[in-house]
Amino acid sequence: MNNFFDCGRYRFPLQGSQFRPIVMGILNVTPDSFSDGGQFQALDGAMSHAEQMIRDGVDIIDIGGESTRPGSVPVSLSEELDRVMPIIYALRDCGKPLSIDTYKAEVMREVILAGADMINDISGFRSEGAITTVATSDVGLCVMHMQNSPADMQQRPRYEDVNQEVTSFLEERLTALNKASIENSRLCIDPGFGFGKTLEHNISMLKNIEQFQIKHGLPLLAGLSRKSMLGTITGKHVEHRQAASLAAALAAIARGAKIVRVHDVAGTVDAIKVWQALSN
Repeated sequence: MNNFFDCGRYRFPLQGSQFRPIVMGILNVTPDSFSDGGQFQALDGAMSHAEQMIRDGVDIIDIGGESTRPGSVPVSLSEELDRVMPIIYALRDCGKPLSIDTYKAEVMREVILAGADMINDISGFRSEGAITTVATSDVGLCVMHMQNSPADMQQRPRYEDVNQEVTSFLEERLTALNKASIENSRLCIDPGFGFGKTLEHNISMLKNIEQFQIKHGLPLLAGLSRKSMLGTITGKHVEHRQAASLAAALAAIARGAKIVRVHDVAGTVDAIKVWQALSN
């Protein structure tokens, strides 16, 4: 694995005494995301939440302009841009990398020009023009696995071997990115917890985090925060899953995850500090 993750204007250590798990805070500027839809859609609300995450110690701010919750439907290009561009312009000099959660090549192009530092693509850069768009930039890239699409991914997820099939998908996508001369230092991987997976699949992938990283030689991003798998385990509704989310983030980190994508930045940062102090 590389010593650093290069993320646009920023560089994060992945090994050695300077490394600590990277906390990616979620900023959904959508009306219908599964956990916080509508809360931060207005620019003032989004700015206030971003500023709070910065005070809480966030490392990367991940901005989403289209919900990818199970059963969601796509939004138009213009609507997604109308949602994300104002917050990028408002935050691009905030001192933290801005990641944009999108699978549309046109959105990637516009947000990179506006100052984004990372693209987080649920489709693994399969959209036409996506790889060409990001190849000429220096932004960090998160390559995620998803079975089917958000509209139908949770209807009947099936795998012969979830870890092997996710590994094969990531390998194919990473090969395509490398052929476009994209360096591994810009890449991280996400097995896609909850994106076309049952509870059993998610738990199996969580236990396999270190093997994913060894196989691909890349840092793994774990997005477990408030997801339905935690609701299934605890019986808690989405707004009461903070404790479960903190436990899941630490479980992922203990198994080697380098980046955790979370709603509850303050609690996650504190939990990591305690975990690191005891681990060291």
